[in-house]
Amino acid sequence: MMKGGLVSGALVVLAVLAGAGLIGWISLCPCERTPGSYLVGPEVQEPVADWSFVNSDVKLCQIEVRRGLLPHSINLNCMASNGELFLSCARCEGKLWSTAALNNPRARIRMNGVVYPVSLERIEDPATLDRAWRAREGKLGRPTDVPRQEGWWTFQARSRS
Repeated sequence: MMKGGLVSGALVVLAVLAGAGLIGWISLCPCERTPGSYLVGPEVQEPVADWSFVNSDVKLCQIEVRRGLLPHSINLNCMASNGELFLSCARCEGKLWSTAALNNPRARIRMNGVVYPVSLERIEDPATLDRAWRAREGKLGRPTDVPRQEGWWTFQARSRS
């Protein structure tokens, strides 16, 4: 009887630790290069007309996309040009998040703990890509006259209600 009680107690402790780990992962990640799941935080319902604040106030954006039943979130560079919000993606083709965004443009972005519902659109127009690239390089403190990298994609994010 004592052996069964120890096993039951150990299972309860493991379940509590696993639950705490899951809650911590959901609330803290994406972390560095570790993807996350749901982005938690207060959600802004009003559309954002000018995203220029991301260039000075936001170091990294966290994007949540849907892939099947579960959300997938990661950290990535975001930048604004002419008040429009762009997301940066190097060697993007085939990445989990970009593939999910192409299949379902509804996403959520977290900036400084605040979540914004958005729709994503991959940009393929060379002039808009160049403008977004220059905004990215400027935000990162790099020369803005360097040509775009091969395989660099950008998505424009627009507010949705």
